[in-house]
Amino acid sequence: MQFRLQKKRLKKKIIKIEYPIGMFKKKNYIHKALPFPIRASHREYSMIASTHDDPSIPTSSLINLSLKAVEQAALMDLQEVALRMKNPPYFPNIWPGEHYKFLSGLVKVLAPKVIVEIGTATGTSALSMKKTLSRDGKIATFDITSWQNYEDTLLKEKDFSDNRLVQYTDNLFYYENVEKHKNLLQSADLIFIDATHDGVLEEKIMQHFQKLTFENPPILIFDDIRVWTMLKMWRNIKHPKLDLTSFGHWSGTGIVQWTPQKAHLK
Repeated sequence: MQFRLQKKRLKKKIIKIEYPIGMFKKKNYIHKALPFPIRASHREYSMIASTHDDPSIPTSSLINLSLKAVEQAALMDLQEVALRMKNPPYFPNIWPGEHYKFLSGLVKVLAPKVIVEIGTATGTSALSMKKTLSRDGKIATFDITSWQNYEDTLLKEKDFSDNRLVQYTDNLFYYENVEKHKNLLQSADLIFIDATHDGVLEEKIMQHFQKLTFENPPILIFDDIRVWTMLKMWRNIKHPKLDLTSFGHWSGTGIVQWTPQKAHLK
């Protein structure tokens, strides 16, 4: 078989990238060097990697928990949350592809008393988790700004009236804020990290958690683990972990079983 060589010379292009490049700037840098091969309303660059040399493998208990959560996700109805959205796509109803039903299913299976969410945003995740939260459960959601400052928020004042959902506007990137909420964080059974997705904040939070003494080793959920800026952080986690992207968010959903004896990162 013969191949005809293309005569046209490829131009060498040097692109300077400054780190951290952030969640929304990264694709602009990479696209200059590597054109998108597919069409989609939202496209992101990622990378595939072998698993035999990953610093962590999931435990059987983590796999079993995940399977049960997926089973519950398939049965979950989040229409009540979806109806709060002004326009489609109605993300809470999309599954697989979005993580809201998985989060709700996980809360039902795990039955956590205390959930910590890092990254309130529109409140869609908080409402999805509250859907299956036990009567004596609590969700503490953190953001650097009040939920009321998000124009497309799904949250309402009544969502906080029963004290099962509370928001704190403290940046957990800084350890003094972690120390401020130390007792709350140490009591968490489930921690959902859905903030900057730049890998920097997530790594810093993991470092802070290493200084805490959890009452019970929590389950951690990371959003967007397949996004370019999150790849290194996710890869380097040494705690038992499992990639659940096919049953969570299309841009990556990872579950981690915190183990006190493990260092936070490789």
